[in-house]
Amino acid sequence: MGLKTAIQMDPIAGIDINGDSTFALALEAQARGHQLFYYEPHQLSMRDGRVYARMAELSVKREKGAHFTLGEFAPRDLTDMDVVLMRQDPPFDMNYISATHLLERVHPKTLVVNNPREVRNAPEKLFVTEFPGVMPPTLITLDQAEIRAFRDEFKDIIVKPLYGNGGAGVFRLSEGDENLASLLELFGNLSNEPLIAQQYLPDVRKGDKRIILVDGAPVGAINRVPAKGESRSNMHVGGRPEKAVLTKREQELCEMIGPELKRRGLIFVGIDVIGDYLTEINVTSPTGIQEIDRFDGSNLAGLIWDAIEEKR
Repeated sequence: MGLKTAIQMDPIAGIDINGDSTFALALEAQARGHQLFYYEPHQLSMRDGRVYARMAELSVKREKGAHFTLGEFAPRDLTDMDVVLMRQDPPFDMNYISATHLLERVHPKTLVVNNPREVRNAPEKLFVTEFPGVMPPTLITLDQAEIRAFRDEFKDIIVKPLYGNGGAGVFRLSEGDENLASLLELFGNLSNEPLIAQQYLPDVRKGDKRIILVDGAPVGAINRVPAKGESRSNMHVGGRPEKAVLTKREQELCEMIGPELKRRGLIFVGIDVIGDYLTEINVTSPTGIQEIDRFDGSNLAGLIWDAIEEKR
């Protein structure tokens, strides 16, 4: 029996159909006979305890420029849905957190992927700290003196917003770099949120590996190699994707975190590994499944839907 599936996502018109993981999930759901509905986060509402969204029926096809068709938008209760995919991109701000609170009102009667309470409790860069020994030396703070002392200790560091995403606002600051004070001043003017500083890992030149886990088990990986002169490996800033297999250390990392991901109802997760270190656990809107599929001939969207269907 087909599942009524609502997808909460960013504007579908602007997505890259050859890279977007949400599009791959929608295609797979449609192929399985599930009925799709689409809405954007600002169309989510709650009135007198009733959670609903102004949504439209959705059909998709892999045709650039004509990749989606929408029906008429109308309010629909989320409790009438079997599944909601929470797939809007971060930043993990109060708007994102508010959406998790509303979706928590319908989960698990309506299965929300990923579990909204656990998404709220597991910000990418903070969640990693729950697993001792997996991260490089890391500091989380608003205290500029602590960040300066951290750089004095490790000489070469990365500084980035704690709740950022996609490589935005990531800076490498080596010993003697005179931009540290200006950078901290800039961050302070933009936001009062903490920063995260980590020891720079030279292994990033060999790549930053994205590993996909489904219901706690690793199912595929891709290596993202930074462009020349760039410390960030994100593909939308020039990172080069390469076929990858898991090392023994990466398998150990997956075994360490996998049971906790499954326990929390985090069905679709992407982790980032540099060398021997786990740097992020992405639970908000993981990406990378289409790139992995092209290298491995796999169907990760199919594995994700297998897990969803088993729970429904």
